[in-house]
Amino acid sequence: MEIIHHLHTGLGTAVGLVKFSLEAISVFCVALGLVTALAMAFNNCLRPDRSISRPPSVRLKFGTWLALALEFQLGADIVASTVNPSLQSLGELAMLAAIRTFLNFFLQRELAAEAGLEKKMQELMATAEGRGLEKS
Repeated sequence: MEIIHHLHTGLGTAVGLVKFSLEAISVFCVALGLVTALAMAFNNCLRPDRSISRPPSVRLKFGTWLALALEFQLGADIVASTVNPSLQSLGELAMLAAIRTFLNFFLQRELAAEAGLEKKMQELMATAEGRGLEKS
């Protein structure tokens, strides 16, 4: 019985480390997404053709990082529920999973729409440049 107690304690420690790691990766994803989006926005401001605004690209990049961060947060919640899964902790996990899945679903839908708009804009610009039309 003593060995099971030690194994359970070790499992609790391992789960704590994995949970912390997943949460840290999630924070890192948000921070890296912010830096990447800010760099893209800054570069867009420095372009000679500033009349062509590209906020959808910035939103698309940042949204992708946010979606990834949500996935890591959900993973951390799942891992945390493996040790001492009480009815309350499972209920909290179900609620958090539903909220994060809901957020991620609609974020992914918005990102897909943004990507479609971005692709259409690039095709229109390529067509206009191919015809020798000036950008306005």
